Amino acid sequence: MSKILLVEDDLSYSRIIKTFLERNNFEVLSANSVSKGLQLIGKEQPNLVIVDYRLPDGTGLQLLETSLNENDTLPFILITSYIDIRTAVKAMKLGAFEYITKPINPDELLATVRDALRQETPNPQSKKNEAPDPKDHLVGKSRASQQIDAHISIVAATDLSVLILGETGTGKEYAARKIHLQSPRSSKPFVAVDCGALSKELAASELFGHLKGSFTGALDDKTGHFEFANGGTIFLDEVGNLSYEVQVKLLRAIEERKIRKIGANTEIPLDIRIIAATNEDIRSGIQNGSFREDLFHRLNEFQIILEPLRRRREDIMQFAEFFVNQSNVRLGKSVTDFAPAVKEIFESYSWPGNLRELKNIVRRGVLLAPGSMFEKDLLPLELIAYANCSKIEIEGPEALKIESQESDLIRKALQESNNNKSLAAKLLGIDRKTLYNKLAKLRISQQG
Repeated sequence: MSKILLVEDDLSYSRIIKTFLERNNFEVLSANSVSKGLQLIGKEQPNLVIVDYRLPDGTGLQLLETSLNENDTLPFILITSYIDIRTAVKAMKLGAFEYITKPINPDELLATVRDALRQETPNPQSKKNEAPDPKDHLVGKSRASQQIDAHISIVAATDLSVLILGETGTGKEYAARKIHLQSPRSSKPFVAVDCGALSKELAASELFGHLKGSFTGALDDKTGHFEFANGGTIFLDEVGNLSYEVQVKLLRAIEERKIRKIGANTEIPLDIRIIAATNEDIRSGIQNGSFREDLFHRLNEFQIILEPLRRRREDIMQFAEFFVNQSNVRLGKSVTDFAPAVKEIFESYSWPGNLRELKNIVRRGVLLAPGSMFEKDLLPLELIAYANCSKIEIEGPEALKIESQESDLIRKALQESNNNKSLAAKLLGIDRKTLYNKLAKLRISQQG
């Protein structure tokens, strides 16, 4: 019997989930805080952790990061709301197996739990030679997508360093893997490193390795990511998160094509291609002194920009249909088409989580679909409110629920944009006039 740890501070909600999972033959342990969850992980060694994002003494992300530093194969499922969609996507990058949104659908939860227990979650900082199946790849029909694919084909044949820019969920790692697979190094290792998940204290050790006894806690020799990737390609995701000291070591490794493990006197020669990526404005980091300009130019021999999904809307339904076919195979379903209302919502929504968010929503809908049509009622209500807040006209209790969610989403967008109305409107996928109408209708203060 698989052992599941549920970390949820809403006791009624926790009891409902616990009872449901136990009826499906799982052993369920409960915790209501980050600290209690960490204690039970160490003591009980669960097979899976389901954790709510918002907890009394921290967040589910903190529990995830701390736990994966100790055991990078423990699968996590994050419970979140659509207001926190960017957080959910970040959790996936840190190593979470999946995220599900409230209110939780029992069938979706059960399928996700079974999926997570069937698969061993890899270390998100070092994914070696996990080449994507060509059948899992689709080139969008938009001009931006076609140009990206052409640029990948051109630069793959060279040994230039590549810098990939794009928001979370746009497929930066997939683009890096495709460059590697089309390059002369395709038979050699591909190592992906999430620089955002590296602790400041251990980043140099993770990247370059160390010798036993070289610092407190160095109990054995360690091979770093660069040495693992020697002969192949190393992908440095979120490279802008590296500390200045590690940037200096990285620059030296690039320039001299050598690395030295911490505590070592000898150097290891490198034959390696470097691909880096970031969703941050790395040029602003150069201006404020947090990122070295000479390192930027070394990494930026060729630049690829992945446009967010909201700027290539002609790709949305193409990818949605692609994800439906994938989900049908995975879930044993036979969904063949989208209802017109679903297409309208998909094409108007701003997709802050980009392709990853679209894939999750499609998979959820396919799982819940009773027949061959993907109907509007298979979408989360929060998505409907977020995508169509200028169009939804619902009466009764459901209207109050939608209005409350709509208000939360607008306040979140204003907070993220520092009360910039134009930017907030873009985040919400509506025009500025509609936003002002909503602010007045929902009585949201426009001050600040």
